[in-house]
Amino acid sequence: MAKGYWIGRVDVHNPEGYKAYVEQNGPVFAKYGGKFLIRGGPFEAKEGSSHRSRNVVIEFPDYATALACYQSPEYLRLVAIRAPHSTADIIVIDGYDGPQPG
Repeated sequence: MAKGYWIGRVDVHNPEGYKAYVEQNGPVFAKYGGKFLIRGGPFEAKEGSSHRSRNVVIEFPDYATALACYQSPEYLRLVAIRAPHSTADIIVIDGYDGPQPG
C-alpha cells in the first residue's frame, strides 16, 4: 500500500507567533504516524516559480491517514494557531507504489 503525504510550502510572517504551532504539532503528527521527511532547509527552484520560503513533506502510513490527520479536530485547532502568522499552500497526496524506471 502506498504511503500518503502532505506537501507544504509556507511563508512565516511572524516567527514568534508561529512558534506555538511548531511546539504543539508533534503529538498530532505522531498520533497519525506522521514523519517529517523535509522540514525547511535550503533549496533551489530549478523550474517554475517558488513562491514560498519554506518547504515541508510529511509522510503518513497511507493516504486515508494523511487526510484524517489534516481533517482532525486536533490539527484544525493548530491551523487556527498557524494561520495568523503564516501563509501556506498544503496538499495531501497519495504516494506511488508502482513500478520504477530501470
